[in-house]
Amino acid sequence: MHTSPSSAWVEIACDESGFSGSNLLDPESPVITHAGVDLAVPEAAELVAVLRSSFPRRGSTEYKSNLLLRPEQAAALEWFLTALRGRASVHVIDKTWYVARRVIELLVAEPSYGAGTSLARDHDEAALTIYRAAGRAEFLDAFIRMTRTKRLRLVDHALIDRFFATMPSGVPALRELTRAHVEDVVLRLIEDDPAIPPPLEPLVPALAETALLWSGGRRSVAVVHDEQSALTRWRVARLRTYLAGAVFPAPPPLLTVSQVDSRRDPRVQVADLLAGIARRMHERPGRLLQPYLVGGLYPPTTLDQPTGWRV
Repeated sequence: MHTSPSSAWVEIACDESGFSGSNLLDPESPVITHAGVDLAVPEAAELVAVLRSSFPRRGSTEYKSNLLLRPEQAAALEWFLTALRGRASVHVIDKTWYVARRVIELLVAEPSYGAGTSLARDHDEAALTIYRAAGRAEFLDAFIRMTRTKRLRLVDHALIDRFFATMPSGVPALRELTRAHVEDVVLRLIEDDPAIPPPLEPLVPALAETALLWSGGRRSVAVVHDEQSALTRWRVARLRTYLAGAVFPAPPPLLTVSQVDSRRDPRVQVADLLAGIARRMHERPGRLLQPYLVGGLYPPTTLDQPTGWRV
């Protein structure tokens, strides 16, 4: 395990697969996976070198997961997953479920950087009602368009009209929702209120879950991550502060986040491979991944299931 001499912190290299910006309802990309690996650079470099030797490609700087999933690469895939046993984790986020939760977390609860994580599960039942509602796709699309405020300076009232027009009936948590409150939240998003996490960036809670998992309440986690525009300096700082307060007096889960070019860090390349494999196999993990499935990939039928794989 790659830890500091005092074991007060651990360095985890991360990458994702399936990130599609704010296009969260694309049926061709239903989940996003976020992988973390606990490897030293030489260990990761050796893994990548072995995989490249099994499938050499001229001019390629990275070995991608789609190559490992070819039938003729079954032995290499099994070897790779076996080699990572106990040294990696994967969190899987159903994007539609994520958006359903964000409706409640942003508009009904008080927004916080715990949104979308295991630290904030109080509103899952309400989110599940939205997820199962007839017409959910149109309603969730209206929510996404209303909260996509990056280039806005003023509240777009037509988008708020559509949000209320498509709101499903039979969701008790939304019955008391007023237009004035929704307008106020949207304005806070436009003004980049530091108390509100980005509503359409599942990488933020994915990073939080990875830090919480590897911290285990005993140590802090220094993350080395592939370059991602979603993980801005200010968002990471706010997330780090929230997590530290949420688990106090345990050590702060998230110590630092350093972003690197994945082509230059073999640990991130390994995380990218693992994330891609998990995303492509999420519907039928099979014997290679099923033993490490510790939670549902989709909205839980019971509301106490965890949400990740540990390999």
